[in-house]
Amino acid sequence: MQQQYEVPLKMKQTSRWKLSLVIQDIKRDRWLYLLLIPGILYFLLFKYVPMWGLVMAFQDYKPHLGFIDSPWVGMKHFARFFTEPQFWNLFRNTLLLAVYNLVFFFPLPIILALMLNEVRKEMFKRFVQTFLYLPHFVSWVVAVGIFYVLLTTEGGIVNEIIAKMGMERVPFLLSEDWFRTMILSQSIWKEAGWGMIIFLAALSGVDVQQYEAARMDGAGRWRQLWHITLPAIRSTIVILFILRLGSFLDTGFEHIFLMLNSMNREVGEVFDTYVYVKGLTQAQYSYSAAVGLFKSLVGLVLVLGANWLAKKTGEEGVY
Repeated sequence: MQQQYEVPLKMKQTSRWKLSLVIQDIKRDRWLYLLLIPGILYFLLFKYVPMWGLVMAFQDYKPHLGFIDSPWVGMKHFARFFTEPQFWNLFRNTLLLAVYNLVFFFPLPIILALMLNEVRKEMFKRFVQTFLYLPHFVSWVVAVGIFYVLLTTEGGIVNEIIAKMGMERVPFLLSEDWFRTMILSQSIWKEAGWGMIIFLAALSGVDVQQYEAARMDGAGRWRQLWHITLPAIRSTIVILFILRLGSFLDTGFEHIFLMLNSMNREVGEVFDTYVYVKGLTQAQYSYSAAVGLFKSLVGLVLVLGANWLAKKTGEEGVY
């Protein structure tokens, strides 16, 4: 009988001891925990609380009735979306822009970081780094305005040069053929330098002695790059690639919306602009919520699949 009582007593003492350790840690690091509060509040207020609005996708939502009293319609809005004549055009436009960003935009920050890592003059390196990431702080309104001034047929610098060369002016801003090229080039100009910083930070953690040992063994720059540099940042590349897939269909509403006009809408209309038109301009809240939920679910499936594949190949993944 005494042994039966001793086991629960030891468990209670162990749990109390662990609890006291946790309390001591919290007291010791209380200021660090206080620094977490703004971040926690941000995610609670702007990420988790708005998820309650997803119930609209399964309701015929009426603002005066609210979430509780609005009638439930199940999968009605999803069925309507998948049978819309515009669905396949929207899906094609969004998918093409997403694939272009993944194929051409994602590798560019890695290439820039690798090139800049080979520069030995610190002053020049810092100047190039600043020059490349500075456009990140320019808003999309300003960025699109700059391209408009450069490419417009009415006095645009590029078209003026083309005209001086005796060729016909090119309507870049109105052409369906040039739309995706302009979107991709603007994204690269604005964000490639900012993404480069992450990879430069990863490269700064590579042990310099590995390069010295490789040079002593007769390895050139390319062999050092292939056998030391790339393996050192491989985990960073995999994690960022997985996170990128989470926003695979997120082509950027503001950017696309500013570039859209009546002449290129056929190739420029994507899920983000479609949600804006249906949800805010036409007040179809439940239908636009269903479209947004579909896009988010696609991103979730891609993240889970990519993370599973990364773990199968020996990488850590994001969880």
